[in-house]
Amino acid sequence: MSIKIPTARLPKPLNIPQMYLRQPTADVPAFRPIVIPPADLERPEETQPAKEEKSTEQAEVRKLEIPVIDIKVPVPNGEIVATAVTTAVVAVATTTVAQTFFEPIQKNVKKQLQKRVDAWKKKRKEKKEKVSSAS
Repeated sequence: MSIKIPTARLPKPLNIPQMYLRQPTADVPAFRPIVIPPADLERPEETQPAKEEKSTEQAEVRKLEIPVIDIKVPVPNGEIVATAVTTAVVAVATTTVAQTFFEPIQKNVKKQLQKRVDAWKKKRKEKKEKVSSAS
């Protein structure tokens, strides 16, 4: 007599993908080295000093003499006067053009506001008359 041992049928194992972790890396900042000259640095003897162009001359300031009160008034350069005149002309032109556009709008808004104020005054007057007649 032989003993019959049952065998179990097991399902196949699940295929779980393995996760690989990479080693962390760091981005280390790199800077260009800054060269700082020593405090006792001197020009080599065989070299010539650089020519520095410094304008020591200042523009002569023109003055306008007013004979009646004996005062001298400084007159600005032509570039400054041209810039000031151009700015003034542009400002006046812009204001004039804008005024022609906004004037009709302003009149209409004033009319509408006046109508609403008149209606509010009329309602207020009617309320006062009702209160005074009721008492």
